[in-house]
Amino acid sequence: MLIPLVYGSRLIRTDYNTGMRNNNLFSLLILIVIIAGAYFIIQTIQQTQQAVSEPFNQVSQANQALQTQVSNLLNPTPTIIPDPVTYINEIRALARLETIQYSVEKVITGETGGGTFQALFGDKILFVGHGTVIAGIDMEKMQPEDMRYENGVLTVRLPPAEIFIAALNNEKSYVYDRNTGVLTRPDINLETLVRQRAEEEILRAALEDGILEQAQVNAEAYLLKFFAALGFPNTIFLYDQG
Repeated sequence: MLIPLVYGSRLIRTDYNTGMRNNNLFSLLILIVIIAGAYFIIQTIQQTQQAVSEPFNQVSQANQALQTQVSNLLNPTPTIIPDPVTYINEIRALARLETIQYSVEKVITGETGGGTFQALFGDKILFVGHGTVIAGIDMEKMQPEDMRYENGVLTVRLPPAEIFIAALNNEKSYVYDRNTGVLTRPDINLETLVRQRAEEEILRAALEDGILEQAQVNAEAYLLKFFAALGFPNTIFLYDQG
């Protein structure tokens, strides 16, 4: 009697294990189906969102393109086309001794049509000018009789110092502000006149600061060393005021 009971117990345990495996397999299949369904739902939602937002993206891109075109229309970028033909008017040899340079900044205001109706017919420009002034001695003006050597002393008559260059630096100069009346057009000559006046004021500022006097002193100091290197340690400079 013991053998059938043991044998029957083993059969029951085997059926139980088989059922457990079947249940685990069924649960795994259900889990896979749930995951696949969730993935499908998420993909469907994302595709729906993209389909809904696509027209709005197209409208936004069209709006940005329109804004760019309007900006280019209101603030056009100037096109500079130089003439391929260049005319050289003059070539001249120089013997200038540049001895000093000034860098000057000047703010110039120019306006036309001012007065009571400035807002309607006026044109005003605020210009910041950066300029360079260079001075020195023109050695080409010296003649052989301007140099004399007697008793171990070299006497040199120097021409007066002069301005060689007084010009705006276009890379640093700029129009800070410009206001044109609502019923008028910008004066095409106003900026040119303002630039010319800026050059004049920059030159005047350098002259008032004594650029010519300092150029003369620097020229004398340089030539003193130059002549000493040539074997003339004793040099006297005379100044030609004419």
